[in-house]
Amino acid sequence: MKIIFAGTPHFAAAALEALLAQHFAVAAVLTQPDRPAGRGMQLTPSPVKQLALAHNLPVLQPHSLKDADIQKKLAGYAADVMVVAAYGLILPPAVLQLPRHGCLNIHASLLPRWRGAAPIQRAILAGDNETGVTIMQMDAGLDTGDMLLKKICPISAHDTAQTLNDKLAALGAGAIVETLRLLEQGRLARVPQNAAQATYAAKLTRAEAQIDWTDDAAHIARAIRAYNPFPVACTTFNAMPIKVWQASARDDLGGVAGTVLSVGKDGINVACGQGALCLEVLQRPNAKALPAAQFVQGFALHPGDRCTSPA
Repeated sequence: MKIIFAGTPHFAAAALEALLAQHFAVAAVLTQPDRPAGRGMQLTPSPVKQLALAHNLPVLQPHSLKDADIQKKLAGYAADVMVVAAYGLILPPAVLQLPRHGCLNIHASLLPRWRGAAPIQRAILAGDNETGVTIMQMDAGLDTGDMLLKKICPISAHDTAQTLNDKLAALGAGAIVETLRLLEQGRLARVPQNAAQATYAAKLTRAEAQIDWTDDAAHIARAIRAYNPFPVACTTFNAMPIKVWQASARDDLGGVAGTVLSVGKDGINVACGQGALCLEVLQRPNAKALPAAQFVQGFALHPGDRCTSPA
């Protein structure tokens, strides 16, 4: 089969790499335009573009797929199927209908749970015990198409959005290869989603990453894992904004929400609405993230100090 691949981040690059390793015929690659990155804010190609260029594949980087010229160019490839993974642009109906077998999406959840932009983070935040990937036949709705293949992945108590993303990237890469093999053999079954069971994974915002100390410790601990590496949970110590990269909930401590209970080599214990949170890795502005024992060496913090949410 002739494939057009559409994707942008590392999650998508894992799938493209798997397709190339299995010698699928990738006719062209769609990816987002280069973005500024790093301290120098230089234009940087996406992981998918870097991989495509390394394999001498044609790369297209339109700002929109609604333009007639890009649609004509895509039609010229006469693709059998388009594989989509975290691409970042909406596919209009005209593009969805171009390939002979339509467009297949690698979605990082067990649909219909967590349709939308941030399924990995929302699964962690909700305290789900498992998630996975769903290969879906794309339609005009938001992750509403028929399901073709599902693979389950447990969520560990220590998974961050980054570690879970990496697991699901590998799982999705294998799943899309399996799906295309079944498609080639005419053995692919379509299962409609139950819309009544759908939940929505809203896009992440920086505002929601501000720690609310009146919340219970277990929920805050999940939020810190869910917002790692972006947008990163944050609070304020003595008027200084601090990012919290790692923490664990404690149910053996308590006090007035936001109050520092103790400062030790294992962490900084802060009272929550219920229980307490042990802050283990923290970061000041313009500094590296440090274990709590090192962080407090250069930052005066004492029991009784108060944490607040950044303005």
